[in-house]
Amino acid sequence: MSLRAYQQTAARAESPRETEYRLFGQVTRALMEAAKLDPTDLAGRMEALDWNRRLWSALAVDCGDEGNGLDEGLRASIISLAIWVGKHTSLVIRGQEDIQDLIEINRMIMQGLSGGAAEAA
Repeated sequence: MSLRAYQQTAARAESPRETEYRLFGQVTRALMEAAKLDPTDLAGRMEALDWNRRLWSALAVDCGDEGNGLDEGLRASIISLAIWVGKHTSLVIRGQEDIQDLIEINRMIMQGLSGGAAEAA
């Protein structure tokens, strides 16, 4: 079986929530690898930072759509987080903030997507 066929099968078998979790996992791993680099190695860190910012930007756009089925309060919270991620990413790039905060936000979202937040309550 080719990789393409496997990916198509996996995509059909995943729920949207599982797909989001998997994507957050990939982006977060990239951020964790970028965090290991010297903060002055901007070129090495930029791909992960940009990928994370694009993910959050896509979430904000999706939450801004009237057809989005999420609760209005949750949509507003996601948009607020996306704005924060964008601003914080700029500060990380300028060396004024730490990349770890972005990793922690993503981990919290992953916990919620996995149902871990409900289990912890």
